[in-house]
Amino acid sequence: MAARIKKGDTVLVLAGKDKGKRGQVIEILKKLDKVVVSGINSAITHKKQTKDNAGGRVPKNAPLHISNVALLDPKSDVATRVGFIVKDGKKVRVAKKSGEVIDG
Repeated sequence: MAARIKKGDTVLVLAGKDKGKRGQVIEILKKLDKVVVSGINSAITHKKQTKDNAGGRVPKNAPLHISNVALLDPKSDVATRVGFIVKDGKKVRVAKKSGEVIDG
């Protein structure tokens, strides 16, 4: 199955405590159907002090389910669904709202 959301895409959060915020995808957890978005859904983890690290409370981006984010349309900057077309013998992603080719 082709990936509708990829690393580096700008997405809009549709549900959860950060609903309405925008961020960039920094990691995809394919087996769990989750994505990690920079600056979104941050949780505090406690790190033990070491020689190199001061330790203490460290913010960490927790994963969101992939269904709770939507890709932003590159043309109009609103949430859109993703479709696929074959262009020059290559399968590319297309924004459903504007018809704009996302990559390729």
